[in-house]
Amino acid sequence: MHTWRRSSIRAKTPIALTIGNFDGVHLGHQAMLTRLKDAAKRLGLPACVMTFEPHPREFFAPDQAPARLTSLREKLKYLIQAEVDCIHVCRFNYDFARINPQQFITRTLNQELSVRWLLVGDDFRFGARRAGDFAMLQAHSAANGFSVEVMPSVTIDNQRISSTAIRQALATGDLNMAEELLGRPYSISGRVIDGDKLGKQIGFPTANIQLKYNHPPLSGIFVVAVRGAIQSSPATILPGVASLGVRPTIHKNGKPVLEVHLFDFSQDIYGQHLQVDFLHKLRDEEKYADIDTLIVQIKKDVLQAKDFFLTAQNH
Repeated sequence: MHTWRRSSIRAKTPIALTIGNFDGVHLGHQAMLTRLKDAAKRLGLPACVMTFEPHPREFFAPDQAPARLTSLREKLKYLIQAEVDCIHVCRFNYDFARINPQQFITRTLNQELSVRWLLVGDDFRFGARRAGDFAMLQAHSAANGFSVEVMPSVTIDNQRISSTAIRQALATGDLNMAEELLGRPYSISGRVIDGDKLGKQIGFPTANIQLKYNHPPLSGIFVVAVRGAIQSSPATILPGVASLGVRPTIHKNGKPVLEVHLFDFSQDIYGQHLQVDFLHKLRDEEKYADIDTLIVQIKKDVLQAKDFFLTAQNH
């Protein structure tokens, strides 16, 4: 497995390639990666993925860009788990955005990457002003030494699997739908950092998870399962309850914070990298009159979360 994070890349051997943002690496993306690997094996080529950092919409309009489903680190983790041979992370900047479609085909795909087989989504656009499309790739493929195929949309119960549909499910608290489209529970990963220690003071110590972005795709109080808290056994899953939001009872204009309370757990885990799987939404975030009222509600949240796990165990 090789990962490149450079603006310009020279491939050592011809490759099979697919291109996309792959935010979430959902079931539609996974079907695309399977088709890529099958073609690469048939042709005797490495199976490679090209993705972008930052997301083009974040680069052009950061305030209007959709919430990310995965950080770059998380996306790379899922792509590596999909067992592709190499990942090209293209730095999306003004220079890259100005490449016209013809240059992208001739210079990037042919001369730099030596693409011999290319797979793109049915809505794929590329080049300056998104002027390039599948028809243009087809028209110029033979002259540039590659064949190109299109991946149709993947659906579940007539629902198109897409990052947008997953964001909508998360925003409405429909974690079951998000899990169905992702093929796994939605999760956020991050390092445990110092917080304000309020949870410990009120009897519910929390791990404050560093968020890579200030615009998470969901908010509220959740039942969660956490990996990474036990260093000797990082795959061990621990149950807990999490708050993801701006904590209006504590702060007037707070930034989003992810705080996780693990049941019956007292180890020091500062600095450790945790994966938080969101299993069920308990409620929306609320502003309470005082801390005592907040404590009463937290106790209810913990009991509900424990009941969730108990019910799951008995089924």
